[in-house]
Amino acid sequence: MARIVLTTDETLTSTYHDVPLLDFLGCAPYDKLPKWVFRFFDTQLPDENGVLSQAPYGLRKVEAALLRDGFNRNEVVVAHPRAVERFIDEKTTIVALYEMDPLGLGPVSMMFTKGGQWRNYTSVKFRELINRINRVRESKGLKFKFVVGGPGAWQLEFRREEREKLRIDHVVMGEVDHVAGEIFRDIESGSADETVFVRGWPRVEQIPTIVAPSYKGLVEVMRGCGRGCRFCEPNLRVARYIPIEKIEEEIRFNVNAGIDHAWLHSEDIFLYRVEDRKNFYPNAEAVVELFEVARRYTGNVNPTHGAVAGALAVPGMIERISEIVDAGPDHWVGIQVGFETASPELIGKYMNNKMKPFSPEEWPWVLLNGTYVFNKNYWFPAYTTILGLPGDTDEYEIMTARLIITMEKELEEKLGNRAHFTVTPLAFVPMGLLKDQEFYKIDDMITYGQFLHLYYAWKHMMREVTGGLPAVMKNNPFLIPFYPLARLGTRIVIRQIEKWGKSKGYEVKRLEPLEGLRIEVDEHRWYSKPALAEAY
Repeated sequence: MARIVLTTDETLTSTYHDVPLLDFLGCAPYDKLPKWVFRFFDTQLPDENGVLSQAPYGLRKVEAALLRDGFNRNEVVVAHPRAVERFIDEKTTIVALYEMDPLGLGPVSMMFTKGGQWRNYTSVKFRELINRINRVRESKGLKFKFVVGGPGAWQLEFRREEREKLRIDHVVMGEVDHVAGEIFRDIESGSADETVFVRGWPRVEQIPTIVAPSYKGLVEVMRGCGRGCRFCEPNLRVARYIPIEKIEEEIRFNVNAGIDHAWLHSEDIFLYRVEDRKNFYPNAEAVVELFEVARRYTGNVNPTHGAVAGALAVPGMIERISEIVDAGPDHWVGIQVGFETASPELIGKYMNNKMKPFSPEEWPWVLLNGTYVFNKNYWFPAYTTILGLPGDTDEYEIMTARLIITMEKELEEKLGNRAHFTVTPLAFVPMGLLKDQEFYKIDDMITYGQFLHLYYAWKHMMREVTGGLPAVMKNNPFLIPFYPLARLGTRIVIRQIEKWGKSKGYEVKRLEPLEGLRIEVDEHRWYSKPALAEAY
């Protein structure tokens, strides 16, 4: 039993057999896929008598902050969602959930559920957990407060009728590292607002070090970004860099707990301790040091997110990191990267720092040549694009489709079977400075250009599943039976896109690569400051 019970829904405690990118299964339409698919891939994190032995990083930060702020160890528990009931009794004052996409309104979910027309898996598991906890509260007549926070908390503020229906007492929005104890005590005393808006951000020294293992060995290296893309919430936060000593401490903590992996989390790994805030040239020495430190403890080191412009700006940085982590044909470095659109006009309008140190006009060239730098050094970028970005046109959308075709052709000609990338189109969600815009609902709003963008992105995905997946199969025996299933799945998706397009009056047409766009990375004249070029 505990005073404070922290947990999350089961989509955030599943390991998904460690299949790359299968964490996004939570975004899939629950009503449209056979239920055995979810059961088959759902492998849950271990627990010790109901207590999570590993937990999502955000939960670990809240736990550490509460312990720092005066709550006792025996008063705070991070419970497995399947065992949460056993920790709730009359002494419990707060049950708090950390959520990423509780109502299925995130960009990936909105894309896969036809603009929210279907339920996604995350929303189903979230409601199941909420209803179970509410039954405990009601059946035992308990008085604890039900709280939801995390990156997806905005959805419950946006849909207030849903939070009332689910009997959620408080929603907490913002970073809480510096005020967690204060917020939880206010909730206990009854003085907290129904929606707690945390103003400002914690300073680096106010961000606590985790006190128990994080899922997948995730370790945060920075907060915020600094590039200031108008549609992106994290980009609007002040960029803060976690000291290398604290990063090392958390990596060491996870490895000592038996987690042989270090995921270096950031909005853009290549901006770690960046000094050039005008042109965003990476601080290559600092970025390389991150990987050197992590590599001392584990052979499995990966970044989460990065900008393609940073990789192209200092190719030697990517080359050096690949050497550190032993990247090669049997060990690819995965990274999630924002492609967004091929349109220089839209990039310049909404993301005018995303392509720096290059110009908006160079954006298609940056994507092609940056991918070449990634692939040449055995990095596999998983790109995302945006469907329905305000102000887009069919011309821009067809340009995006043609750029995908261009990248496929040029990279294979230059690198052969070392050429790999994916492009996943996501639905525009009004966030950041674009909150006044409309949600993109694909079934109602799709245009012909967007249809071609979607089709060619998935056509390339099918190509990667057929030719690229065997490269990662070697290190995960579970992927052997998964491979034919994935091939079949992508073929079905392509056929469904074609069929759906016809119902809208859209036919697939052959598109040509963009004219004049070539791989032109000058290996001797690197696009970086002279000091960095000399260093690598």
